Amino acid sequence: MSKQLDALSIPDQSQKTNLWRVIGAASAGTVIEWYDFYIFGSLATFIAAKFYPPGDELASYLATLATFATGFVVRPFGALVFGRLGDMIGRKYTFLVTMFLMGGATFFIGCLPGYDQIGLLAPILLVLLRLLQGLALGGEYGGAATYVAEHTPDDQRGYYTSFIQTTATLGFFLSIGVILLTRLSLGEAAFTQWGWRIPFLLSLILVVVSYFIRARLKESPLFARLKREGKISRNPLKESFANRENLRLVGVALFGATAGQGVVWYTGQFYALSFLEKVLKIDYVACYTIIGVALLLGTPFFVYFGWLSDRIGRKKIILAGMLIAALSYLPIYAAMHAYGGPITELTPAGTAPDGTPVAAVARALTPNVPVLTGLVFVQVLFVTMVYGPIAAFLVELFPTRIRYTSMSLPYHVGNGVFGGLVPFVATWLAARTGNIYAGLYYPIGVALITFVIGSWLIRESPRQLR
Repeated sequence: MSKQLDALSIPDQSQKTNLWRVIGAASAGTVIEWYDFYIFGSLATFIAAKFYPPGDELASYLATLATFATGFVVRPFGALVFGRLGDMIGRKYTFLVTMFLMGGATFFIGCLPGYDQIGLLAPILLVLLRLLQGLALGGEYGGAATYVAEHTPDDQRGYYTSFIQTTATLGFFLSIGVILLTRLSLGEAAFTQWGWRIPFLLSLILVVVSYFIRARLKESPLFARLKREGKISRNPLKESFANRENLRLVGVALFGATAGQGVVWYTGQFYALSFLEKVLKIDYVACYTIIGVALLLGTPFFVYFGWLSDRIGRKKIILAGMLIAALSYLPIYAAMHAYGGPITELTPAGTAPDGTPVAAVARALTPNVPVLTGLVFVQVLFVTMVYGPIAAFLVELFPTRIRYTSMSLPYHVGNGVFGGLVPFVATWLAARTGNIYAGLYYPIGVALITFVIGSWLIRESPRQLR
């Protein structure tokens, strides 16, 4: 074991101060990238109305979700492109590039003319910008997680990297907050007409702030050491995927961990929001309040489960979260329907005091917001179990010289393809079958399959980075 690794295992006060600075800078940029990525999904209803042909609301919404999904599907390609650069030229410079790419694409979505102005060119340009977002995010997470992990002591890696894991939820929470404040400030008419663009345009300011925070960072010590010794990989893609043993580890990471983790993540946050809005027809303020409070309560548990994984292992927590989620989704969503609607109270027909006939009136019952918040919070807890330890698990699985490339691909296939398709597949299944719970069969199936494979193939990885 090198002296540098020994030094990392028992950090002094100055090292701890620097470590928190590293975590803060990496997290700040990653929060902004997730914010950029998720305002698209949160504003899907408005985007559908502006960028797709009018006439069929469901078709436009599904088309928007499909566009949203393209950003997830392309993430593995971003992982390959930027993972290769990160393993060849460094972690710091690569995730500075991805941050600017993400911010620029998001800003231009806010400037893009709608279907009524440029016709079919509007959805085409929207898809292209969405693809750029996906490519950027494909390179961002692996860089940030690898960068932080390569600064951390071996026995506390789960704890420290879990702070990066909170950024996806914090970015989602920030996107909801900005959208809610904008809608309430402008009013529904102005927001629908043009105000929905403001959350996209604000991205430019956030990216500039993040750049000044990240620009002062130095390269990770483990990568800098490899570079000094001339041991960096000349062909990370070949070493990652042409090497049989490393390719096996990539497969284990994907089918035994990240695929199930991805569907649990997007079910607990995105599909929960879609179910509240589209199925239960709950007012948007109540929807955002339910999701926002649940996320706020759940976020500390990312750190808790990251910390716990340092003590009892990553595998137990991640797989337990998948299994519990898969077994719980149907009763949880049945309870959400029971407490959220669409339940109506029928006022029977009768006669007014003056003898005028009065028709029967259906009135929507008020949703039970505290109970719904609790039910979403339980889903967020599942998310924290599977997601809190995943960064530490992935970085410990692969050697430093090809870590960025090797860990990024299974992470982004699991989250981008398996997880990112949850909103579209679930909405399509429910619409196709007429069963409001049919959409849950997809995440339940993927989580159970991943649990079985992970239980069989995953071994607790050694804590010392190679």
